[in-house]
Amino acid sequence: HRWRGASYPTQIRVLTGRSLRAVVKDPRVVIFSLLQPLIMLVLFSQVFGKAMMGDVASQGGSYINYLMPAILVTTGIGAAMQSGVGLVSDMKNGVIARFRALPIGMSSVLIARSLSDLVRTAVQLIVLLTVASLVFGFAPAGGLAGTLGAFGLALFVSWSLSWIFLALGAWLRKEEVMQSIGFLAMFPLMFASSAFVPIQALPDWLSIVARINPLTYAVDASRNLSLALPTGTGVISALATSALLCAIGIAIAGRGFRRPL
Repeated sequence: HRWRGASYPTQIRVLTGRSLRAVVKDPRVVIFSLLQPLIMLVLFSQVFGKAMMGDVASQGGSYINYLMPAILVTTGIGAAMQSGVGLVSDMKNGVIARFRALPIGMSSVLIARSLSDLVRTAVQLIVLLTVASLVFGFAPAGGLAGTLGAFGLALFVSWSLSWIFLALGAWLRKEEVMQSIGFLAMFPLMFASSAFVPIQALPDWLSIVARINPLTYAVDASRNLSLALPTGTGVISALATSALLCAIGIAIAGRGFRRPL
């Protein structure tokens, strides 16, 4: 009988493990992927902490409680961008070409990439929460349940956006272009939002941009969960928007990935 390969779930499991082992084998990748969000946490908590205390006192009692949900979301978005870069790298170094010669479903390669990056993001966020709690006194009113809610929401937003960047990587296939797009998208989204300062503290023109910025909705939903504030439809809206982006990304990534290398 002709061997038709392993089952689809097994393919995903094996390919996810392969991606994770590649990361663990290079300590530099592990160190820098953990250092970058920690540096952001230290810089923003110390630079803006005292200056913003009056503006955020009613929304968390301390700036670190106000800041951390935003750091979780922005870290997840930064990690999502690396999904596309990693896919392009695998295309260039011949890994994807070898996979095409194997009896596996090529969609399992994309799913495995997204899941391995999701695990990496989860580790980053856990380290961030641990450091924020032990070093900076992060203790939100929502307690463990609210923090887990913010953690889960940040992971889902990150996973959905990873599919958008996988789609871009599958079509563009250039690391330099992917990194440029990531840089151009990340910083306006981060700073023209409610991530680091309340919208009311922004100039009028920037506050208008922040109110229509999709990152603001994700950050606000995560923050409300963490601080035990009324969530309204914010969490559902953030989840629905992320699910829509995920579906769009999956469809576009699948089509782009099937194109010849």
